Amino acid sequence: MIELSKAEFEVLDALWLNYPATASQIIDRLSDEKQWHEKTIKTLLGRLVKKGALSFEKEGRQYIYTPCMERAEYTLKESQNFIERFFSGRIAPLVSGFAKSEQLSQQDINELKKVIDEWEKQQK
Repeated sequence: MIELSKAEFEVLDALWLNYPATASQIIDRLSDEKQWHEKTIKTLLGRLVKKGALSFEKEGRQYIYTPCMERAEYTLKESQNFIERFFSGRIAPLVSGFAKSEQLSQQDINELKKVIDEWEKQQK
């Protein structure tokens, strides 16, 4: 599992929107939300390459970046890691905590019921 800082994740998330992409394209995507200097983003891209989260090809004077994993894959692994660390691998205490603090919307509840129903059908 590749561990990413919050800033590294934000750069990778900008790339997941549409890739492959040049550093300039990634900088443009992030400039609307972040007040980061261009050099900061390029440093973060370099870190992501070193960590194996990105690959690149050089075309002339530009680097073309591609993620080495899909967003869904990273999200699943990160979620599993979080649940393992904080809830001993059990999902029920996590959901229960949100329910008790009234942070689950009706839409969340309906989606959870649907997932459980589909899972139960597959188990039969």
